[in-house]
Amino acid sequence: MSAFELEGICPLTTPAALARAAAIAPQVEAVVAAGGRITFGALAEEVARIRAALVAAGIGHGDHVGLCLGNGPRWVAIFLALGSIGAVTVPVNTRFRGEEMAYVLGQAKVRWLFIADRFLSIDFIAMLRGICPGIDTALPDATLPRLQGVVVLGQDVPAAATGWEDFLRGGEGQAAPATARAEDTLLIQYTSGTTSFPKGVLLTHRNMCANGFFSGGRMGLRLADRFHSARPFFHVAGSSLSVLACLQHVCTLVTMDRFEPAEALRLMEEERCTHFSGNDTMALMLLNHPDRPQRRLSLRGAWAAASPSIVKRVIDELGARECVVGYGLSEASPNISQSCWWEDEDIRISGRMLPEPGVSVRIRDLQSGADCPSGVDGEILVRGWNVMLGYYDKPEETAATLDAEGWLATGDLGNLDASGRLAFSGRAKDIVRVGGENVSPAEVEDILHRHPAIRQAVVVGVPDARLVEVPCAFVIRNQGHDCAEAEIIAWSQQKMAGFKVPRYVRFVDGFEDIGMTESSKIQKKKLAAHAVQLLGLAG
Repeated sequence: MSAFELEGICPLTTPAALARAAAIAPQVEAVVAAGGRITFGALAEEVARIRAALVAAGIGHGDHVGLCLGNGPRWVAIFLALGSIGAVTVPVNTRFRGEEMAYVLGQAKVRWLFIADRFLSIDFIAMLRGICPGIDTALPDATLPRLQGVVVLGQDVPAAATGWEDFLRGGEGQAAPATARAEDTLLIQYTSGTTSFPKGVLLTHRNMCANGFFSGGRMGLRLADRFHSARPFFHVAGSSLSVLACLQHVCTLVTMDRFEPAEALRLMEEERCTHFSGNDTMALMLLNHPDRPQRRLSLRGAWAAASPSIVKRVIDELGARECVVGYGLSEASPNISQSCWWEDEDIRISGRMLPEPGVSVRIRDLQSGADCPSGVDGEILVRGWNVMLGYYDKPEETAATLDAEGWLATGDLGNLDASGRLAFSGRAKDIVRVGGENVSPAEVEDILHRHPAIRQAVVVGVPDARLVEVPCAFVIRNQGHDCAEAEIIAWSQQKMAGFKVPRYVRFVDGFEDIGMTESSKIQKKKLAAHAVQLLGLAG
């Protein structure tokens, strides 16, 4: 199925999808969150109002605009308004610290930023002052020379920023048409890889709108269903598989600022949710919570990134009998394959998934580069309408991942059976999965190496009962420096997002006895096994 053949199957731009939803069911709620409720009809009106203000402020096609807000109607409305004029949203992880935010804003060449003054316990204005002092005097600032404007949603508005209501007044009495095209870039999604710094994945309207449509269809979403997803909107599991899946299927998205199982169970019951989205950690927290037996849930289905045993419990104990599983990555916007709600339960639980319609999958032998026979593990390659344009302003990394024929090398392991179903076997890269967040060991190591007492740090993933995996750091100290393990952890908490902070730190004199190759490369698999034994953890 070519990009041309997708025409007519589903809306391929966000403004087309919103116009369709507002025409079909204007009174159906689009988003329900702590920040309020909004119907599809009202959402379309709000998007038009924001679009007029964007154009009045000089924001237009191709401009990169940062979005740092919690889940809710306002995030959705700004995202859809930006997309409708061909502007590019750069979602900022609300768990970032200052240096991490500065990197994303700078590398993406963000021109405007929409930011909450506070979110949960984080003072974003104080963080912004630390990386962009000009916010109190004049923009642009020498530290972020591309950043021309900041719009603050909240009361703490610095002198060089604009308040939300003042921003909207700039577009009053004006109208701006939706001009987006399917091939326009909609999002720059930052994702951790095996290099030190995150890469910005370029995703188009076509990528994300089609992915939301096909994923929602295979999940069994129907008109006016109610889908609970606490997946953060700054991830593609939130933007593509939650926001856009609900938009394409005209469903209500019930969301949260932060996943908390007791509150999630309450919302699912009171909002009569028909579906939910969660990874294995979220599913286990729901299943094992003491409130669960007392909650009268209305679940029919779910999208779970979880093992067969957990999926079986979701079906049996939560009543989500149409539960499906999926596999993907940000570079594929994100779904590559997914099971289908109408398939037999044993097929859905097994994790053997059909590639999305029009998406081709190959399995490449890691040694020879030849295609693997049926049932044999190798690296998963994918090609189709879901594949990214590339990494923003990183041509070498793009060339190393995307070949001339459009095949995306995922770096993940899997196999295809005789019927063409894909089974995901594991991450070939060194990524550590922390409660659904991807953590690059190289990125954490890079930050740890800034500590004056650390000569070398090597990070691996170790098992965790709640989060599946957590980072563990082995550290060689600089001569003459003495520091405690707790000091390294406390220092890390000030330098990186909480999910990246090593849960364990162990000092070593070297790695030769633990595992090094003849070329002096540390064997991380051996190091991880050593960590499990050293820490007394279950594998």
